Amino acid sequence: MRAKLGPSFGWLWSAYAVSTYGTWIAFGAFPLIAVRVLHSPAFAVSLLEAAGLAVAAVAAVPVGPCVEHRTKRRVMVAMDLIRFLAMTSVPIAYLPGLLSYGQLLVVSVVSGTANIAFTAASGAYLKYLVRSDHLLVANGRFEGTSWVATAAGPPLGGALIGLLGPVVTVAADAISYLLSALGVLRIRGGDVAAPRSRASRSRGADLLGGWRFILHDRVLRRLFFNSVTVGGLIMTTVPLLSVLLLGRYHFPAWQYGLAFGVPAIGGFVGARLSACLVARYGRHQVMIVFGWLRSFFPLGLAFTQPGVPGLLTVIIVEGLLITCMGIFNPIYATERLQRTPVHHAAQILSAWSISSKLAQATLMVIWGVLATLTSPLTAITISGVLLLATPLLLPKRTHMPDPTDVTS
Repeated sequence: MRAKLGPSFGWLWSAYAVSTYGTWIAFGAFPLIAVRVLHSPAFAVSLLEAAGLAVAAVAAVPVGPCVEHRTKRRVMVAMDLIRFLAMTSVPIAYLPGLLSYGQLLVVSVVSGTANIAFTAASGAYLKYLVRSDHLLVANGRFEGTSWVATAAGPPLGGALIGLLGPVVTVAADAISYLLSALGVLRIRGGDVAAPRSRASRSRGADLLGGWRFILHDRVLRRLFFNSVTVGGLIMTTVPLLSVLLLGRYHFPAWQYGLAFGVPAIGGFVGARLSACLVARYGRHQVMIVFGWLRSFFPLGLAFTQPGVPGLLTVIIVEGLLITCMGIFNPIYATERLQRTPVHHAAQILSAWSISSKLAQATLMVIWGVLATLTSPLTAITISGVLLLATPLLLPKRTHMPDPTDVTS
């Protein structure tokens, strides 16, 4: 599946890559700072993740219509600069000993809101930049880059944390956003924005338009509920695993990074295989098979133990899960983009992101309470059991719309 996507795509891909590497180098930095520096309990760590997601999602509700009517590259650059400034504030406050739990919450909200806007703008711009028949290849390249960064970033970040402390990785993340903005600025050619006449509709209609379109399309509706549910249940385990591995089991930072870094190699392999499997077996068949498989493996985290056995358990379970996600995600992202009108893409992607963040935030709070009443491992096990039912939400079949139906 080789395709020449052009230099403009190359700069967009490069901007995505550098910010993704920065994010994964800083993976777990906020929970680690909360646990090791601010001595926060399990519920506070879950609340840190959940509050940032929830408030950012609410703040981002008007973002979709705003992004829709503005040129996408300008939005991407602005959001990169906002994320750069927000992340930079953490090491600035840490050095004189002024860093607080409240500041981590504020930074999480600001960067989360900017991330939703950036994702919506970049997704809409990708649909404009790349031909429809090349979208699977383009999404596969983004997915592969994401998993390579996931594999390399946490171990490198863990080593940096061990040598220089957790705030250094946050500084690296901040710099990556600045480099991403420079990459976006190098893109040459046109841009896309919805015609201004569309802005004359009521603001309430604009805000709800993305959800209306998603719920109106049968395939998008089922993909939406599946992705929101699966993402929420998987993300509930992230802060709990931080507490379990770093707090209760006393894993060193480099092992914690290794536990999440090594499995990401499977994601890269899966992303490389995705287009080939689709060419051989068909898009819907591959999406259904690996949509089912990705729901089974998280239950294996119920067997996490202290020491080397626990480390190997996390690596194997996460590796199997992430390989399935590496195959599934480019297909799902392509299906979503191809069913989305170009002048509504930012609005629809914003609605999708907002819903996902709110679901993740809600479930993180619930699972934080559950972990407090029982234990982190019990809460992780319950999440794995519930994931077994999520494949029932996948679309039973997909029929691609006529391309002329999604360009206006």
